[in-house]
Amino acid sequence: MLTIHELKCFGHQAGGGNTALVVAGDTTDAASRQQLARLKNLSACVFVDAAPADATGVAYVLDYFYPHTRSPLCLHATLAAAHVLLAHVAAPASLVVQTAMRGQRLTLSKGVDGLSIALTRQAVPALSGAQSADLALAAALLASPIGLASAPAISSVGSPKLLLEVADSATLHGLAPDLERIAAWGRAHGVSGCYVYTRLADGTYEGRNFNHLDPALEDSATGVAAGALTLHLGHGLTLLQGAALGRPCIMRTQLSATGAVLLGGAVEAIATWKEEYA
Repeated sequence: MLTIHELKCFGHQAGGGNTALVVAGDTTDAASRQQLARLKNLSACVFVDAAPADATGVAYVLDYFYPHTRSPLCLHATLAAAHVLLAHVAAPASLVVQTAMRGQRLTLSKGVDGLSIALTRQAVPALSGAQSADLALAAALLASPIGLASAPAISSVGSPKLLLEVADSATLHGLAPDLERIAAWGRAHGVSGCYVYTRLADGTYEGRNFNHLDPALEDSATGVAAGALTLHLGHGLTLLQGAALGRPCIMRTQLSATGAVLLGGAVEAIATWKEEYA
């Protein structure tokens, strides 16, 4: 018997945000989990498993699935899992989890200001010469001869992103990038799509993530990009996303003294139910 929790994460207001399903009690294989994620057809499912005996200090293993593929990391689903796993403990509290595909360790915390995920810098592909993320490449991927506001960069907290800064929100909202070319370039070089962002007048940031071939699948919030951008900029930030899709989200990060990124945002529980195995 499965226990399934539906939650909304990073919403800018009540009822908004990225939907995630947190699934407990599943003992099937990856193919069956993929089938369930495809049937539910929501932005992400995370399966919560007990940690193996040799995973010292780890409480749970998190296994992430989108409707079309398994994923090494999904941070809005991780935030949803943190809400479920820490729901019945008092703040402050924390636990360590591990991702199923790559064994990356994440610390989930519950404090007076809400939930957060602690992440560390991850290695990124070393690109050089004609493969480097230069201005010409950025313009080609975005299918627009725009002028970037800073040099392209690649950064990662678990899923490498090509970070591209544009001048303003109008430019950001008007983008219609070459999604097939982005996907092909990403596959060739181990980079998980482009995150295009801009700094707003009030010091916050706004971004869009381009990582799917279908424009309808564009993310309304991309936690791994918020973490990557925090490391690239060297400071915590407030990051808006999803307005161009009519699904406004907000993510907040801090950069600790040890260099860890703390990512947080709103979490809203929608429903919980039991379900038989398919």
